[in-house]
Amino acid sequence: MKTLLDYLPIIIFFYFYKTTDPKDNQHPILQTIGSAGNTDQNHILVATAALLIATLVVYGCLFIFQKFKLEKMQWFIVISSIIFGGITLALSDVTYIKLKAVIINAGVGSAFLFSAYFTKDKQPVIRKMFDPLLSMDEKGWHKLNLAWCGQFLILAILHILFGFVIAGGKYWGEFTAFGDIIFSLSYLGLMLFSVRKYFKKDISS
Repeated sequence: MKTLLDYLPIIIFFYFYKTTDPKDNQHPILQTIGSAGNTDQNHILVATAALLIATLVVYGCLFIFQKFKLEKMQWFIVISSIIFGGITLALSDVTYIKLKAVIINAGVGSAFLFSAYFTKDKQPVIRKMFDPLLSMDEKGWHKLNLAWCGQFLILAILHILFGFVIAGGKYWGEFTAFGDIIFSLSYLGLMLFSVRKYFKKDISS
């Protein structure tokens, strides 16, 4: 149930992204938030406003259901949505909402890349995540950490390409809503397949 709620804001975002006329600067949502709109990017502004509202509602409900607390990643999603979505709407400039995924993925990828330098035991963060499941030597853990880091850095590059380069950003919404998760799941599946021989036979032990 919680996983479905996590995806609800992006579903709402995509709905308004596809159903709003890019040139409609008189959309009710834009008028409600007092935005003057943008020449031909109003579908993104409307979708961003809907995403921000949906995020606050969904995570507000989760905050209550989870006994008035959110997980670190949930806080990260809420805060980043407020910052990038707020700037986008305040300036009527879609550049900032497009940069959101770029900065988040680059930041997470960098965190994995340099994690070993900022922990007391000098171990990559991927080891802390999967040590109960995998049996690998130091070299293996560092390779897996680099592979995990690569996922986020590649996603950052893809968001740049779809947001600003490919067809002038025409397919950015589609990639954000579907391409991102398809790539992530495919990459995860490939990595799990690559480390299949390292899974501990008796995890409970």
